Amino acid sequence: MSDIISNKGGGNPPIDGYRRKIDYLRISVTDRCNLRCTYCMPEEGMPLISHDDIMHFEEIELLVRAAVSIGFKKVRLTGGEPLVRRGIVDLVAILRGIDGIEDLSMTTNGVLLKEMAGDLKEAGIGRINISLDTLRRDRFREITRRDFFDSVMGGIDEALAVGMDPVKLNVVLIKGVNDNEVTDFIEMTRDLPLSVRFIEFMPASRESDWTREKIIPLETLISEIEKEYPLTPVSERLGAGPSVDYRAADFKGTIGFITPVSNHFCSECNRIRVTSEGRIRTCLFSNTESNVLPLLRGGKDETEIGKFILETLKTKPYRHDINGVQFRSCQRSMSKIGG
Repeated sequence: MSDIISNKGGGNPPIDGYRRKIDYLRISVTDRCNLRCTYCMPEEGMPLISHDDIMHFEEIELLVRAAVSIGFKKVRLTGGEPLVRRGIVDLVAILRGIDGIEDLSMTTNGVLLKEMAGDLKEAGIGRINISLDTLRRDRFREITRRDFFDSVMGGIDEALAVGMDPVKLNVVLIKGVNDNEVTDFIEMTRDLPLSVRFIEFMPASRESDWTREKIIPLETLISEIEKEYPLTPVSERLGAGPSVDYRAADFKGTIGFITPVSNHFCSECNRIRVTSEGRIRTCLFSNTESNVLPLLRGGKDETEIGKFILETLKTKPYRHDINGVQFRSCQRSMSKIGG
């Protein structure tokens, strides 16, 4: 086990102490959100970070240029809800103009997507992930504590209409909450080129009422699905994520399974996260953070910030400890970390 980080230059991604290529940067652009999902934050919301304390666009640009200079290839913008950040389309265009980025994507709850999908696509977002845990209006209101179901569905339609590809739906599956909608989500892929991914319920914040009993084992889920739909593995990789993907019969879309708890994929993890106030987290479930904001505001150049990122990679653990006796849920909400 080593904390040595290698970077051979020439556009090669950095290699961490566990021989993993780290080339994927997920940046939270805001901690604000227009939903109040029950497993993410309390109904009254969270104390918000001051506008003065979150990264400005020029600081995000500098961060990304520094990351690309040491070999990062992929960037995803997250929140909170990224579409509530004023000027987000302008930021997308700025980042798309950086040589070396091979993939620029976004995760959104879809509430504002119908109005913004065309501009986002033109600015440079090709791939988009939309978080949606239910296809029932009343249940949507229960989970999110907001009545924006029609807006989200309209956003999905518009993302497809403007040619975003792929359009992925992230479905957090919780036993006893929405596990009776699996078939409904699969049916969405019959005639639409959607990628529906079922994600295990994770202990991703102190506000969550997570218990292991609310996780649906992958084997059980697939077994139930195959009673009605024959599944064929998808050979091509659909993006940079850890999803194991299948196609049901001859449907246009795909379904995927992401199992961060029961069958973790830490040995293949290729990412780091940066919170909206500039704190680098090398693991979603670790509370170790490195603050890059003082460098971004202190006149440091890409080379110095790149060295800081490489040094921070030494804190990246081999795996999370969700299944360990000492595990504690994230001390920040996902709205503070970035999904």
